[in-house]
Amino acid sequence: MRAALRDTGETIITAVVIFLILQGTTQSFLIDGASMKPTLLQNERMLVNRFVYTQSPFSLFGAKEYLFGGPKRGDIVVFHPPTGSDIDFVKRIIGMPGDWIDLDGNSVYVNGDKTNWVDEKTERRHENYPVQVPQGEYFVLGDNRRVSVDSRNWGFVAAHDLVGRAWAVYWPLNEFQLYR
Repeated sequence: MRAALRDTGETIITAVVIFLILQGTTQSFLIDGASMKPTLLQNERMLVNRFVYTQSPFSLFGAKEYLFGGPKRGDIVVFHPPTGSDIDFVKRIIGMPGDWIDLDGNSVYVNGDKTNWVDEKTERRHENYPVQVPQGEYFVLGDNRRVSVDSRNWGFVAAHDLVGRAWAVYWPLNEFQLYR
């Protein structure tokens, strides 16, 4: 009897520890809208890895260094939008700090190279291109560029506004997909 109680207690403690770790490092996110179609669809539920963009406490001279490599071009990220909205957005990082971004009305160019994440017409929303992504900020676009409100509208996303990187679509089950 004592061994059974001990095993049950260990199982409960382990489950609580795993639950607390997951609560602190992940976030569930509901896809609301068509801005990331066909990659992410309306009403899909996704897990966001909040831990992956943890900044190193050992960063030198105020430089942003990350424990796990930090944001990368092509990452699908959830972030607090610069518009001041209470609702987080999900987009793809296209431009990293220091990159030059150009739009010709059809394609997106990063440092002079045509990108290929999404083969869809990308309209300019103003004529101030090319633009250079400032240090500590990112240029993000939705995959469904015709309907997406993104960096073409409100500019860059600050590093401190990044919530995390898409980890997995878990609902509906038939749409399950892991992201790198």
